[in-house]
Amino acid sequence: MDKLKCPSFFKCRVKEKVTASSENFHVGENDENQDRGNWSKKSDYLLSMVGYAVGLGNVWRFPYLTYNNGGGAFLIPYAIMLALAGLPLFFLECSLGQFASLGPVSVWRILPLFQGVGITMVLISIFVTIYYNVIIGYSLYYMFASFQSELPWKNCSSWSDSNCSRTPIVTHCNVSIHGTEMQVNMSWVHANNFTCINGSEVYQPGQLPSEQYWNKVALQRSSGMDETGEIVWYLALCLLLAWIIVGAALFKGIKSSGKVVYFTALFPYVVLLILLIRGATLEGASKGISYYIGAQSNFTKLSEAEVWKDAATQIFYSLSVAWGGLVALSSYNKFNNNCFSDAIVVCLTNCLTSVFAGFAIFSILGHMAHISGQEVSQVVKSGFDLAFIAYPEALAQLPGGPFWSILFFFMLLTLGLDSQFASIETITTTIQDLFPKVMKKMRIPITLGCCLVLFLLGLVCVTQAGIYWVNLIDHFCAGWGILIAAILEIIGIIWIYGGNRFIEDIEMMIGAKRWIFWLWWKACWFVITPVLLIAILIWSLVKFQRPTYGEISYPDWGVALGWCMIIFCIIWIPIVAIIKIVQAEGNIFQRIVSCCKPAPNWGPYLEQHRGERYKNMVEPKKEIDHEIPTISGSRKPE
Repeated sequence: MDKLKCPSFFKCRVKEKVTASSENFHVGENDENQDRGNWSKKSDYLLSMVGYAVGLGNVWRFPYLTYNNGGGAFLIPYAIMLALAGLPLFFLECSLGQFASLGPVSVWRILPLFQGVGITMVLISIFVTIYYNVIIGYSLYYMFASFQSELPWKNCSSWSDSNCSRTPIVTHCNVSIHGTEMQVNMSWVHANNFTCINGSEVYQPGQLPSEQYWNKVALQRSSGMDETGEIVWYLALCLLLAWIIVGAALFKGIKSSGKVVYFTALFPYVVLLILLIRGATLEGASKGISYYIGAQSNFTKLSEAEVWKDAATQIFYSLSVAWGGLVALSSYNKFNNNCFSDAIVVCLTNCLTSVFAGFAIFSILGHMAHISGQEVSQVVKSGFDLAFIAYPEALAQLPGGPFWSILFFFMLLTLGLDSQFASIETITTTIQDLFPKVMKKMRIPITLGCCLVLFLLGLVCVTQAGIYWVNLIDHFCAGWGILIAAILEIIGIIWIYGGNRFIEDIEMMIGAKRWIFWLWWKACWFVITPVLLIAILIWSLVKFQRPTYGEISYPDWGVALGWCMIIFCIIWIPIVAIIKIVQAEGNIFQRIVSCCKPAPNWGPYLEQHRGERYKNMVEPKKEIDHEIPTISGSRKPE
């Protein structure tokens, strides 16, 4: 900062601090970084990271994958993929954000040619944020619907049709007409008072009351994406409430969200423990757990490539790497925070939560299979079918079903909210880094404005065709775009910027380590992790299938729209690279080389942390935009 011209340097500094505090209310007086602010406590950061990583997928996807891929045997590839792919990327992103104290776009001062990768991360986070809050809205709706003496989906009701049944439905049978055996439908049998010949009945599966409630009442689902229908007003209100909660939690940035996560990050563990204890006392629970991770484990599954692919994909997505959120949240750490131990704690917590959640889910599904006389394999589901059909159906059969249902959907609400907090913080952090003066004065309007715009964009997801939109965005945006961003991120930082150079940056924060400490990280960052990610990307492209919702296929224009969304997200990678090359000087080779070098202002945000390695770093533009009176009374910008 230039020398301030005022009668008393001390008085001028006091005025500067008071003004900054009044404008920058998300910055505390004891914060190390008085421009951007820091987490009030280490626990605020850790719980925010745990809340971001632990989401709905830990409850509704991991248990199903474990069951489907050999039970307890699946934990072997899952743990291996955590060590080879998940943890190395997680540690890399946490270190990157903390070192520069910048969000996912501005942090690419480290490698200007790849700044489009940061834009891709933020755009994908925006798309996912739109539909993720819709799922939170679903949870709110079901939670409110559970405040009744009897759960509305417990029995078939006026909203159901003739296919609503917990047992298979007889559709045809053989009857004897004048000595001749003929097959007729059941409506004819009942209309003519005939009796079916024993053993001749033809059955078709019935639809559970919870399934019909989900489709006919909660979603009012149309026949396909072509039939948009009208906005489902109560889902729109639930979506609005979800955004109001998010906006209220984030209006002071990390200073407010860091306190809310003490509840939203910890409460799901209380509910999971309660559900596990309740489930373990039910008849048939042991059968469900046996299918999940017990005697039914199939170690021969480990020879199938699909199992390893599922393990790598699940660990990659469940840790939320390459979404930009890890960089954004870590950018508010103090410079010398031990980001290595943080990465270990959060990753292990995330994975153990997934395993723990499986016991709570499968114990109750085992009870459901027991009372319905079915195998566990016939009742187990994943995704929406687990959260809004199978598990609600099981809860409806329990004594005090409404209480357990309220607990379950409130747990889903809190699981989703803290992930949503981090996604919105990613967006606002990006805006703060790009427009610091504007963000300092208008943080609340900008944060609430983001929530309002995203709410309006999400209204298409609460129409009668809304579930098709949610599934479409999830299928395209939350898949290849993230993999591409992660691959380019690790190639850019480790292969181009330099892995050894990046390790030296990390050691500036956490202290020097012996070479043996870095041996594993080097092996993963330089070779193993990028090779695994490239393999997963190629596998996903080769195995690509048109998206479907249940048995309903998407129209051609819907699939084309999905491709357009993902192209819109990743097209900024080459666009920004071309812009950077055009703006550089020299011949084409010199320009590319120049863009592959860190920007002059790359390095630790605060001068006190730069040391000898970054002593010549160009001073970042200061963010204090008020003017300081000079001795003569004239006004001169700082």
